[in-house]
Amino acid sequence: MVTSFSKYFFIISVTETIKVSSKVQMTIKNDQYYITKVLEGDTSAFSVLVDRYKDLIYTLALRMIKNREEAEEVSQDTFIKVYKSLAKFKGDSKFSTWVYKVTYNTCLDRLKKLKRTQNTVAINAFTEHEVKTLDSALEALEIKERKQAIQECIGLLPSDDSFLLTLYYFEEQSLDEIAKVVSLKPNNVKIKLYRSRKKLASILRARLEPELIEHYERAGK
Repeated sequence: MVTSFSKYFFIISVTETIKVSSKVQMTIKNDQYYITKVLEGDTSAFSVLVDRYKDLIYTLALRMIKNREEAEEVSQDTFIKVYKSLAKFKGDSKFSTWVYKVTYNTCLDRLKKLKRTQNTVAINAFTEHEVKTLDSALEALEIKERKQAIQECIGLLPSDDSFLLTLYYFEEQSLDEIAKVVSLKPNNVKIKLYRSRKKLASILRARLEPELIEHYERAGK
């Protein structure tokens, strides 16, 4: 039985979520604790928040900017903005969602400054045969390899697509939370995610089909 392509995303993204879901509320409470400490004058407490989010902020910035040095600068600018605006965080959303929004807007500002244009990936209409072929290619890979392949291919997508898919599949942000980050309605985010997934599928198919062929050639020897 062929598992749908979307289910692979689900399996990969929720495996780790199941392990850490019980810690989500604790993380939110911990965030608020350190936010309060910073606002009370303990500036060293901000380093805890930096350590907690620095890797993700850099990843999101790299997804958008497509340049490591620029992504590092965007990460630094993001934390400076977060620090200066910390008093404005009212707790209406998760702190992580607010940080992602600051990151997103900082990336947009940097892209405007660089006046960089991103190449687009054509959206192909998938036939049932194409989807099954892609599923077969994914099945030929180990789970770790499959996740790595998806991560690498996400990095090849245009900025917005990379950013959205990273938040949705690897940071478990809901449609409502992503909508707050990118200032869109949840339904619009859903549509953009659908289109982003099709672009990702195009890249995955191009990369994985050769690996599938090689897999069967090795098996036949």
